[in-house]
Amino acid sequence: MPMLTLCTDFDGPVADVSERYYRVYGFCLAKIQQNHPDSAITVLSKSEFWALKRAQVPEPEIGRQSGLNPAQAQAFSQCRRETVHTFPHFEWDGLWPGIREILTQLAHQNIERYVITMRRQRELNFALAQFGLTDLFPPAHRYCIGDDFVKTQDHLDKPVLMAQALTAIAPAHPVWMVGDTEADIIAAQTHGIPVVAVLSGIRDQATLATYQPDFIQPDLAAAVALILGMAK
Repeated sequence: MPMLTLCTDFDGPVADVSERYYRVYGFCLAKIQQNHPDSAITVLSKSEFWALKRAQVPEPEIGRQSGLNPAQAQAFSQCRRETVHTFPHFEWDGLWPGIREILTQLAHQNIERYVITMRRQRELNFALAQFGLTDLFPPAHRYCIGDDFVKTQDHLDKPVLMAQALTAIAPAHPVWMVGDTEADIIAAQTHGIPVVAVLSGIRDQATLATYQPDFIQPDLAAAVALILGMAK
């Protein structure tokens, strides 16, 4: 097997975050209803909610589709932003089936694995321990934002993280990126790296296609199979 390096986002390709997002959606709706008990709130099903998120429907619009008036929808959106990336809600995340086996296979083939994520360091370390992946992403192969880092926008911050990772990767190795958002695609394109977008995350196919990734695949397993097939 030719030497190559796989860079991957965490949320989406590795972790299923849909349950966390849906639970926070329900939490914030309930909080709004506590303050406005006469509101006629309709809780969307998880599939309905996730379809809206993957199509990048704005949070206030999701609130309005759940029965909130414009002012309540704005309060809902603010609640969501303040809550979704906090503990203990990360405990709702899950590991996609077969991920550990895929990463172990890559390790046995001496294919280096880097995680490049907009999670904060404490959030990434928690997830790696939670899912038993600490050994498969050694500390030197983890690129995330600091616990006190002030975010701008993912599509601006992620190329900077990728630049940091590339300084540690052997220059002779072909490098591939796997991700589920426009930030992953833009980061890879910024640095001239082929990118496989996966549909297991927070963007749907139509949204991902507008950013013109090299390939779109269902999940990390399919992305890895594609990459290894092209490396032969």
